[in-house]
Amino acid sequence: MHILDDPEMKEIVLNFKNESLELIGELEEILEDLDEEMKASELERFGQVIDRIMGAAKSIGLKDIGTYTELGKIISYKASQTDNDQLLNVVLATLFDATDIIKKMLMNIYSPENESDKVKVEAFTKRLNWLSAKFNDIERCSIAITQPNDETFKTKKANK
Repeated sequence: MHILDDPEMKEIVLNFKNESLELIGELEEILEDLDEEMKASELERFGQVIDRIMGAAKSIGLKDIGTYTELGKIISYKASQTDNDQLLNVVLATLFDATDIIKKMLMNIYSPENESDKVKVEAFTKRLNWLSAKFNDIERCSIAITQPNDETFKTKKANK
């Protein structure tokens, strides 16, 4: 049974949703500050705040929100280590979009996902992965994304 289908977990999920929406407000403020002046410390702070949503989402089994926030976290941490203004402008616009999509995912946590929304999120996830790859030369980030169907994951699991 998925957590969203478990009536005993409804209060936990609703608390997660409410706390995460408060954090989304904080993320939006950070992004507005970054829009005025790009600062590495603010990009790192964005990563720290979105990490809180990610950790909670993953701990209660909300995989889509967990993966999405993980990408935002990685991008913001890695972007904080570059001085490429053009790339930082793309990062900022992308983080604005990602924050908006995460907010919508949270608002509709118990609503059935329609197919066109799912396709949009999947397409945007591909763009987040593409942007994350632009920072491959930067090693410091708190975690790396590994999908269960990735060959790397299978190899690591087989070697254990």
